[in-house]
Amino acid sequence: MRTLPFPWPNSAHKPPTRARRRWDRLALAGCAVAALVVGLLSPADTSQQAWGLTAAVGYGCAAVVALRTPTPWARTPALIAVTGALVAPLLYLTVIGKAQMEVGVVERAADLLFSSGTPYHSHPQATAEFNPYLPGMALFGVPHLLFGNSPFASARLWFLVGFFAAVVGALRVLSDQRRTGLFWLAACPLVALPLAIGGVDPPVIGLICLALAFAHRGDAGRAGLVLGLAAALKWTAWPAVPVVVALLAARRGRRAALSCGTTAAGAAVLAVLPAALVNGAAFYENAVLYPLGLGPTASTARSPLLGSLISSLLPHGKAITLALIALSAAAVGASLLVRPPRTAVAAADRLALGLALAIALSPATRVGYAVYPVLLLAWSRYALGGPTEGPTTDRRILVRTGPSRGREADLKSPA
Repeated sequence: MRTLPFPWPNSAHKPPTRARRRWDRLALAGCAVAALVVGLLSPADTSQQAWGLTAAVGYGCAAVVALRTPTPWARTPALIAVTGALVAPLLYLTVIGKAQMEVGVVERAADLLFSSGTPYHSHPQATAEFNPYLPGMALFGVPHLLFGNSPFASARLWFLVGFFAAVVGALRVLSDQRRTGLFWLAACPLVALPLAIGGVDPPVIGLICLALAFAHRGDAGRAGLVLGLAAALKWTAWPAVPVVVALLAARRGRRAALSCGTTAAGAAVLAVLPAALVNGAAFYENAVLYPLGLGPTASTARSPLLGSLISSLLPHGKAITLALIALSAAAVGASLLVRPPRTAVAAADRLALGLALAIALSPATRVGYAVYPVLLLAWSRYALGGPTEGPTTDRRILVRTGPSRGREADLKSPA
């Protein structure tokens, strides 16, 4: 009898194929139902409605194809899902000229940046005049500033380009040649929806994934630079900085952690500080008060999550939610000191936990922000779940050649 270190090392030990559960079919069916619900419940003639109805058909077709595909999580159903949930609605919405409000906000921010030196309106009144993003986000609107209303100049297209460039770059950093998993990630409704309608969050989370890939390989400088770029786009990237720094401190030592932290902070400050100095009041009103739901105009990012309910139902509700966010951030920060993550997957999990708490407790948030924890959990296991780079260690297993005889065999595996 042979005692083996891992299950099913060869086909003789694998269970019959028919005994395995086919989660891909159930996932596609669930995505079709979710997209249909979005399409039916969204207001008429909106980009969300168009996406939901189109994506429901795409997911349904992919589920039917998956029923006839013997291999689970195959490429063909993934391509069909991506086509129906991303490519088709993106082309349709581009042709009719409809996009999420964020697209116009970013394009106007680029105009303001080059005309006044700051991407923020001095006295915003209407919701569309507020810019809750950090100055780096305005760069996605530069093509529109240069080339006008061309479909190829839309900020929505460059959000998509930025996301895929970052994620594909992360796979190249990891020397990972798999592409099917990338299609499945893009087919996820929480990813496909903002990419199709023009959400600003995909390029931010894409850069965070790229930074985790560099940290996984031990490249502290590049990890810090990418984190700084993400932190220059939106506040939601800032919690990633201490998590990646703690990961590098645990794996590579204080010098690597300091290099990453200083590079990230320097890049972010260089991007944010000029706009704050040109018009500090506009920066504070647009990029600080408005995202927290504390400005004179209510933020449109409202979903019936815990923070929104507390702020609307309890006396001093907004102060309570801010205190809860501070407490949760302190708890996650303390966990980084007491038990720092030692693998990139553990770091992604810790960051996903912190962001999930912030999203749930924020007085101004939306369910779509779940793209951050969901993509961190899924992408880290797909791309970072393999063996980490480092010195090899000996793993010993007992190989019994008889009832009373035995010998030890060494298996070397990456640490």
